Amino acid sequence: MRGSFSLAHLPDPVTLPKIVLKPGREKSLRHLHPWVFSGAIERVDGHPDSGDTVEIVARDGAFLARGAYSPQSQISARAWTFDPAQQIDEAFLGQRLKEAIERRSRLFDANHDSGRLVHSESDGLPGLIVDRYGDALVIQILSAGAERWRKLWPAALQELTQAKVIHERSDAEVRELEGLPVRNGTLVGTLKGLVPIIEGGLRYEVDVVTGQKTGFFLDQRDNRALAATYARDAQVLNAFSYTGGFTVAALKGGAKHVLSIDTSTDALALGQRHVAANALDATRAEWSSADVFAHFRKLRDQGKYFDLVILDPPKFAPTEKHVPRAARAYKDINLWAMKMLAPGGRLMTFSCSGAVHPELFQKIVAGAAADARVDLIIEQRLSGSADHPVSIHFPEGEYLKGLLLRRK
Repeated sequence: MRGSFSLAHLPDPVTLPKIVLKPGREKSLRHLHPWVFSGAIERVDGHPDSGDTVEIVARDGAFLARGAYSPQSQISARAWTFDPAQQIDEAFLGQRLKEAIERRSRLFDANHDSGRLVHSESDGLPGLIVDRYGDALVIQILSAGAERWRKLWPAALQELTQAKVIHERSDAEVRELEGLPVRNGTLVGTLKGLVPIIEGGLRYEVDVVTGQKTGFFLDQRDNRALAATYARDAQVLNAFSYTGGFTVAALKGGAKHVLSIDTSTDALALGQRHVAANALDATRAEWSSADVFAHFRKLRDQGKYFDLVILDPPKFAPTEKHVPRAARAYKDINLWAMKMLAPGGRLMTFSCSGAVHPELFQKIVAGAAADARVDLIIEQRLSGSADHPVSIHFPEGEYLKGLLLRRK
């Protein structure tokens, strides 16, 4: 990389503080899983500050990894590297950024100018998210280690991408668990309202300041395209529709009618703008600001049926302790959706809760189908788009999972 950054290099590895693990707790690191939980630590040798680089070793002193220390989090360290010869410095992190961006170069063209450039642990940069929206980048810093190098990211990203705007959306709740302050502000350039993007040849506008996540659900790119293929001549129900990404895709795919439901009137208004921006027939789009659970019951009481139902709810289970409650919510919403499926109709159902594993999600959905007395076939298992890769050593990275189901 060109240029010189003002940050000082970390000390030579031989001087790094050490995290010594309890006997038998090194197995996950030997299998290249990047997390060290607080309960696995026997002691900390030295006095590392939050975000500092530490050496992670077994009780016998054997090297396991070099990572970032986070004393306030249950995840007390996140591995940067498993290579004992690798020093963590600007050159190392800049190279990781460059490689992540280059791996995705073929995913962008005239019809797709937006997507994820850096996907945290799965790109070897724990706690760092970088999303591209046209000429703008949005970064999220979610860990103490990524925060330690906060000044590096915008400088390196601008050099690598020539982005006109770089905005920071470090306002996720997980930062509180890391003991980090909330940040939401523009770091490079000037942000002028909504950011226009193109996905699959369709035009959208993204609120990167107050929108959900970093502004748009980029992880659903491939699934929106899939929905369009099943929308032809269909009556479509898009629940938790947000700004209408699935709605626009379904209308473009030839849907007869799309009902979009969301609690946010602002999101629905932006969805209507998206329909207009793509010169789609607004009379085929209906928008309802309502609680999805309550509105589903109302639709069922009215005897409504749909050929395609899309369920993309918010994160019902932020952590493991919320899973039982989330399971009940997923079952309830899927049960009502299944009751409104026309014969031969399809349900695209998703969970973005990382704590709800794919096997559990399928079990929940199967239970809903049994209670609804609806016979369903799994036509396809769904996941995040190609710009959201998942390390085989880090299954937690597969937070988005879904099922495409067909009613017999």
